[in-house]
Amino acid sequence: MKILNIGSINIDYVYEVDDFVKSGETIPSNNFKVFLGGKGLNQSVALAQAGSQVFHAGNINIKDDNIKKELIKWNVNIDYIKEVDESTGHAIIQVNKSGENSIIIHGGANRAFESSQIDKILQNFNQGDILLLQNEINKIPEIIEKAKNRGMKIFFNPAPMTKEVLNYPLSLVDYLIVNESEAKKLSKNNIDFDEIIYYLKNKYSNTSILLTLGEKGSIYSNKNEYFKCEAVKVKALDTTAAGDTFIGYFISYLSKKKEIKDCLLIASKAASICVTKKGGAISIPKNTFII
Repeated sequence: MKILNIGSINIDYVYEVDDFVKSGETIPSNNFKVFLGGKGLNQSVALAQAGSQVFHAGNINIKDDNIKKELIKWNVNIDYIKEVDESTGHAIIQVNKSGENSIIIHGGANRAFESSQIDKILQNFNQGDILLLQNEINKIPEIIEKAKNRGMKIFFNPAPMTKEVLNYPLSLVDYLIVNESEAKKLSKNNIDFDEIIYYLKNKYSNTSILLTLGEKGSIYSNKNEYFKCEAVKVKALDTTAAGDTFIGYFISYLSKKKEIKDCLLIASKAASICVTKKGGAISIPKNTFII
């Protein structure tokens, strides 16, 4: 079983602030750093840190080939990373004193996927292989349909949640991974977590639902199973890559045939370590610190 992540690669510009900037307001930052990130890259790093071999497919500007060297250091396969004329995607991230974040992203090269490129990538993957997707790249519906035709298991994290997601072929997705905000938008603004799960299970009957709730833990449900997992309580410094860490670890241990409840617990532990460090991908722990 191979794991393919067709996902974003961003340069994160991180500003530490007392409080998030408000409309019409100019505020000073307490610190500024630049990290590699993007939900796609972070989730690939998390998979690799969890001990899985992961192939990352993405686009970067031709002047940013140093990004590939960094991914190699994290043991992420870069065979399917393409250099293009578009600027590398980037994010402006505010992190407040509580470690919470507010993020603006610019797609850039992440939005430059072409159909021929997708075909060349997918031809190397087959029945039973895993495909991981987020919503920071273009051509998501096409990728889902083509991957399903090849018999791949599809994990989709619709982040950022846009109105276009409602028209994606989500019934073809095997695992739908959503946070609280994304889940509410997909379930017509249901508030109760069990009602959200019930709505999504009925709408996507063949799809397993994983609801990540930050400090409130996580919920997993499919036709036959239902699990809740408490979050590991820690003092958070920066939550930037916490959700991505959870997703990468969950998929890694699921691919190793671990029980769902164990996958949730391990992913929760990894995310709890992640939030005690600053930065995106650089904050994702190795599995030697988890187990």
